[in-house]
Amino acid sequence: MVDAVLDDSFARRLPELCHPWQAAPAPAPRLIVANDRLAADLGWEPTELHRSDALGYLIGTEVLPGSHPVAQVYAGHQFGSYSERLGDGRALLLGEVTGVDGRRWDVHLKGSGRTPLARGGDGKAALGPMLREFLMGEAMVALGVPSTRGLAVVATGETIQRDSPLPGAVLCRVAASHLRVGTFEYAARSGDADLLARLADYAIERHYPALAGSPSRYLDLFAAVVDAQAALVARWMLVGFIHGVMNTDNMTISGETIDYGPCAFMDAYDPATVFSSIDHGGRYAYGNQPVVAQWNLARLGESLLAVIDQDWHAAVEPATAVLRSFSASYEGYFAAGLRAKLGLADTVGEFAAQADDLGRELLEIMAGQRADFTGTFRSLSATLRAESAMPAQALVGAASWYERWLAAIDRVGRRRDLADAMDRVNPVVVPRNHLVDEALIAATVGELAPYRQLLAALAQPFEQRPRLDRYALPASAEFNAEFRTFCGT
Repeated sequence: MVDAVLDDSFARRLPELCHPWQAAPAPAPRLIVANDRLAADLGWEPTELHRSDALGYLIGTEVLPGSHPVAQVYAGHQFGSYSERLGDGRALLLGEVTGVDGRRWDVHLKGSGRTPLARGGDGKAALGPMLREFLMGEAMVALGVPSTRGLAVVATGETIQRDSPLPGAVLCRVAASHLRVGTFEYAARSGDADLLARLADYAIERHYPALAGSPSRYLDLFAAVVDAQAALVARWMLVGFIHGVMNTDNMTISGETIDYGPCAFMDAYDPATVFSSIDHGGRYAYGNQPVVAQWNLARLGESLLAVIDQDWHAAVEPATAVLRSFSASYEGYFAAGLRAKLGLADTVGEFAAQADDLGRELLEIMAGQRADFTGTFRSLSATLRAESAMPAQALVGAASWYERWLAAIDRVGRRRDLADAMDRVNPVVVPRNHLVDEALIAATVGELAPYRQLLAALAQPFEQRPRLDRYALPASAEFNAEFRTFCGT
């Protein structure tokens, strides 16, 4: 990494959306965790992350060639209320690197000190939340969910004040980009049509290059983002993930999950599940996520109207049609994923509709019994391998459902083959809240072994491995009833 050269295309081409800035000094930086595999994907020698002279680059106090660090400016709807100027109050975009796959990636810092957009905050980050984001990003990628990823977490050697004194840290993370719905909201409300067009063209170039040159490229961009977000949220729902703070400044144009603040994974299946301490009304509850995603995308559509058609009124009808496509796209992605979780992926026509009915009915049964989401789906393959015995996590009074599901399975293929296919989409291990909490509490006082063990368990979530049984078990009902997540700011 110390020999890397970054590009600064965002800062060069969209200076209106940037504040040039430098990271705050750190008194005693120390590497806590590094993502060697990600470094290799970026074309860097993984061992370089562990060199003492790399620490400055990982926290922004040293600047790589080609890097011109900036705090990005954006707006956003937070819990439904518009804030006209948000932006990177404690973060910096260092620049972009082209990975070995030829794709361009942002290199970005979190917790690097106050910027002009800090809005009264101290600009710093605590070690626990930064380790949480690193862990969650790696877990999501292993589960097949698009996500930003942590490259490294570096302790700064300073103490920061939250509810109690905590060790400070900086997260160096990588993303396809940090363009957000809120970025477009800010550009649209600036009244600068040229800025909005340049931003849209930049997003197309970064994420949807096949659209370049199309006379309808801005409407096509909207459609592409709608589809990407429909696919993303469906993946969240299929693994029981709750983002917790789905503000428009936390929704990417790329379709990656970003900003793991008060996020959590659901144990007992209940669409009303909320863990975030700031989500008092349940706006971002598990079951509300598809609706909120479409609401956020409506804000993106509004922001793009001026470039979709010079006649604003003429742009409304096609943009509305694109927005309405979200529901069908989401339902299609979710239904296909649910059929795969049931071993019924290879179904079509009327049989596919029957499989969908089985999926909906199973979720209703699970909700009624508050069954463990991850464990219940994983247990289904055990049923197929046992030929007739019900799995350990069998649902009470669901014999009729099991009989109809087994009959559908036998129409598709051999039970053991389908069980293997199900095990490839139904994880054994997800970031259970009590395990994440336990690991972060230990890491905050300097004991990193539980964190590293959990990170290793999450790296292969679909494999049943010896001595990892505790990672597959849900927390007690008492723990989940009291458990709350926080933004970490």
